[in-house]
Amino acid sequence: MAEEAPLGGPLLSNTTRRLLDAAETLRRGPPFELDFLHTVLTQTGLPFRNPGDARTWERQQGGAALRIEAGAVADPRTGGFRTVGVPFGEKARLVLIHLTGEALRTGSPVVDVEDSLTAYVRGLGLPTDGRTIGTVREQLARLSAATVRLAYFTEGRAAQVNAALVTGLDLWAPRDPRQRVLWPSTVRLSDDYFASIQSHAVPLARPAIRALAHSALALDAYCWLAQRLHRVPVSKPQAVSWSALRDQFGQGFARERDFRRQFRETLRSVLTVYPDARLEDGEDGLLLHHSRPPVTPRIAPRASKLPLP
Repeated sequence: MAEEAPLGGPLLSNTTRRLLDAAETLRRGPPFELDFLHTVLTQTGLPFRNPGDARTWERQQGGAALRIEAGAVADPRTGGFRTVGVPFGEKARLVLIHLTGEALRTGSPVVDVEDSLTAYVRGLGLPTDGRTIGTVREQLARLSAATVRLAYFTEGRAAQVNAALVTGLDLWAPRDPRQRVLWPSTVRLSDDYFASIQSHAVPLARPAIRALAHSALALDAYCWLAQRLHRVPVSKPQAVSWSALRDQFGQGFARERDFRRQFRETLRSVLTVYPDARLEDGEDGLLLHHSRPPVTPRIAPRASKLPLP
């Protein structure tokens, strides 16, 4: 990133403090906790904002494609099904990261979320008040009900995972009858998705996720750089145009100049917690240089060699 974009500007003081604390933790090096996200999901994010009544969401970036179809959950209060929307926002991303990490850490597709997810939210420094936990639970229900299609396109062929992220869950009605959010106590990741993340999950630094947890755009930018920069050839920097960046990250921006301003501000935060990232900010876009990943392979769990289905 160019030197003319130092940390500062409109960042709030508590946000700046989280960034600086995370940067210091990362500077000292491991051990620190790890998070994980599927490679395709680091390239093609969820909606930033509530898509309303939309029942599908599609994104494509380079050779990766994502399609999410909203579903329904069984409501124990009515004895029937209730439709839920497409997952969105930073809370949905945090839930996905948590589910992926817990499955890899335990070696089991069954994730106990009743207590672990609240503990995870607390560990990220987010409030655990009723409103925040309710939002997290709603996003978990949306993710649990959704059908997700992940695909890679390369050299004239496509490899695709066609499945729900979650194939089973136990749902409990809230104690307060005024609350509509259903609370899964356990979820079971689909066999295809569980197999896929064992060889296609990107390791992420928990302190960085904690510092960026307030922003869906910042989480997407960090996860993208985490999987992209170390794959750039050492002697061949890769240019990414502002048009391509806007296609990938510019949901809701009508004007490119507004997107550029916001994305540059977001990158200042991301680079604070990923200081090894080497990129240049230019008039035409970003120039990506080969960089060390934020989590080195020696501290990441051993991944199986299962191919992407």
